[in-house]
Amino acid sequence: MPPNLTKPNSGFTSKPSPLCTFVSLIILLIIGFYTLHYPPGNPKKVLLFQQIFLSSASNSTIASYLRSLTSHPHLAGTKPSLETIHYVKTHFQNLGLETHTVPFQTLLSYPVHASVSMHFGNSTVLNLPLNEMGIPSYPSSGLIQPYHAFSPSGTVHGKVVFANHGREDDYRTLGMMGVNVNGCIVIIRKGGGLSRGAVVKIAEKKGALGVLTYAEGDVSKGSFGSGVERGTVMEGVGDPLTPGWGADEDGERLKLEDKKVLERFPGIPSLPLPFESAQLILDSLEGPLAPQEWRDSGRSNLSHVGSGLVMVNFTYQGEKKLATIYNVVAVIRGLEEPDRYVLMGNHRDAWTYGAVDPNSGTATLLDIARRYALLMRKGWNPRRTIIFCSWDAEEFGMIGSTEWVEQNLVNLGAKAVAYLNVDCAVQGPGFFAGATPQLDNLIFEVTKKVQDQDSEVVATIYEKWKTMNGNNIQRLSGVDSDFAPFLQHAGVPSVDIYYGRDFPVYHTAFDSFNWMINNADPFFWRHVADNTALLFDMLVAGVWGLLGLHLADDPVLPLDYLSYAKQLQKLMEQEFTNDLLALKIRALNDRLMLAERGFLDTDGIKGREWFKHLVSVFFSKIAVRTEVLHTGMAM
Repeated sequence: MPPNLTKPNSGFTSKPSPLCTFVSLIILLIIGFYTLHYPPGNPKKVLLFQQIFLSSASNSTIASYLRSLTSHPHLAGTKPSLETIHYVKTHFQNLGLETHTVPFQTLLSYPVHASVSMHFGNSTVLNLPLNEMGIPSYPSSGLIQPYHAFSPSGTVHGKVVFANHGREDDYRTLGMMGVNVNGCIVIIRKGGGLSRGAVVKIAEKKGALGVLTYAEGDVSKGSFGSGVERGTVMEGVGDPLTPGWGADEDGERLKLEDKKVLERFPGIPSLPLPFESAQLILDSLEGPLAPQEWRDSGRSNLSHVGSGLVMVNFTYQGEKKLATIYNVVAVIRGLEEPDRYVLMGNHRDAWTYGAVDPNSGTATLLDIARRYALLMRKGWNPRRTIIFCSWDAEEFGMIGSTEWVEQNLVNLGAKAVAYLNVDCAVQGPGFFAGATPQLDNLIFEVTKKVQDQDSEVVATIYEKWKTMNGNNIQRLSGVDSDFAPFLQHAGVPSVDIYYGRDFPVYHTAFDSFNWMINNADPFFWRHVADNTALLFDMLVAGVWGLLGLHLADDPVLPLDYLSYAKQLQKLMEQEFTNDLLALKIRALNDRLMLAERGFLDTDGIKGREWFKHLVSVFFSKIAVRTEVLHTGMAM
């Protein structure tokens, strides 16, 4: 039967869902209880500290941090990375913060030798370049050659097939054209939404001998389009030898040949290529014509999908070894709730120089710490504890943050308020945010306080963001940055923010301070915005820092579960036919059913120990007072 189109469908007339009503009631109860027992501090003083934080931004300061952090490559587990560890640790210590270095011994992966050559029918051989053009000698610059971490070593020799983005759909398309990749080397271009590891796993399943990847780059960027994208192909996050527990230096470890370890790695070798080398291989392909969509969708000059008469010999030799990595953690103790933690984190390690990824974020984190220290000198003390986290070995699979979360899982489960992550603070224009739903409204509130320097007219980040994508906050469902272990493993509410979507030098040797000042952010405006009417504002640091201040200082935590309820409501409207999904829904319902138990105090109310429900007692007091008031009025 079709819906009654004459029936009003307004949010004002529709009956609220039981879930929304339930969550709303809980929020009102909590707010009422805490407002009565813990009245908010002086709002004028709170606002003053926020204004001091925003007005103390300095573009020269953040630029100096970034220049120091990117003075040389600093891949995790290598000797040059120790300098950045010392730099960050010294910065926190000089601010007077309680600072710790937390070492872990984890399995990392480095290249030893790689080569790719084309073998023609007339017995000639062409060795293909594997490094970026225009980059000084790799040994003298400290750069490690492009590679895929955790790729198995091996030598393969065979014909080549172009598999577009390496998706299942792409292989189905090849199959319909009569092209089989079994026994061949596949060449794949970046894109399509799959991780590197997933691309290699699928190719392995299809019978490929090995995988060569390339990024098409941006021809308008000149030599930057020749960058080679490094990355990991390991599945999952964290140290593969210590799944589920922290990788302490003297702790228990699985063996490298253990099945649980081996299944984290692909079974065929892979390697990234410069665009120019990839194009030489594409030019040699014969066989069926590529679909028009494949030919029109990129920079490469593509005609056929392969294979052809030309054979490719591909060798990769890598080394997996235990290496010591170091997280740096700095603490500002909370005055009233020291056992509640607001965590602000960013990874420090980089495949090369890492000006955008990750040190634009690291420089911003250091500047927030500087300004928080300034607030402390002016008399500010946060209500809750703030923890600054500088992670190591993120590029290998969120290893530093995952090991720390696994090591501190019980504490985090009981005490963590939220984790605020910034990976690449500045990639280009436009603000983007991802979060768990209960933090949506806090993000909206904070972005209304920071000016967007990209705007031709005075506008807040919120206003500019709204015109771009309607203030869309993405959900953190992926495992592509350090929020993953906090959210996916420890269940901590999380935020991930950044400025700009993509950048052409991602994971390449061109991700340097020089590229940042000449291409991404010449005047550090996206790090710092000049609000002449009121204050100097930081953009990313302004949003990140204000989020931290609210979560650390607000008497009642600014977590809005109405947003979460709306997300759950969409979930509830689906039809559940999958048995596993039905079990997950039951588990969710169990948690909703048990939510009321969260208001119980084990020891009970003092003097009335049998009564354990804190909020119910609060409402009984309100009811008694109301009855007395009405009785008095009646008399």
